[in-house]
Amino acid sequence: MVPVFAWLAVGYAQSVSSGQPNETLRWAALGVFITASAGDALDGWVARYFNQRSKFGAFIDPIADKSLLLTGVLTLTLVDWDKDGWRLPLWFAAIVVLRDVIILGGINVLYFKHRPVLIAPHWSGKICTASQMLALVWVMLKITPITPFWPCLLSAVFIAWSTVAYIRQGLRILRAPLGP
Repeated sequence: MVPVFAWLAVGYAQSVSSGQPNETLRWAALGVFITASAGDALDGWVARYFNQRSKFGAFIDPIADKSLLLTGVLTLTLVDWDKDGWRLPLWFAAIVVLRDVIILGGINVLYFKHRPVLIAPHWSGKICTASQMLALVWVMLKITPITPFWPCLLSAVFIAWSTVAYIRQGLRILRAPLGP
């Protein structure tokens, strides 16, 4: 659903820049984004509830999550969804990407130090993801009385919080004695 969302989002932005916003594209992009997000949440719940977890699922699920979130963040940062620059701020996209680079870098360090890398989300990461989705939906819904700056600022707090939590978790793993 990620390419479909991107296509709809860019199509809507192009209609905005032409001066004739195609609201059908906007609502379709929002619908695809919400459907993909809800499908991912439901998939995770089903896997936990029915104990259907797998190594492949633990590997692919974060990739799917990140694909949707990063596509949404980058798209809604680079294109206007309304007049006067209604989009996510560039600094927001930068910290979202930086957080993911830090986490992936930490995983690589642990891997090369022969430390166990258990890919499991921290609860702060779940709040971080939800807050990023809120910022994206805010732009797509065009909640104009409050600019996207404020939901992005709120999300930035959770991004920083979860980044620190993951760094601390990585350092604990790195400092733990190696097993037999």
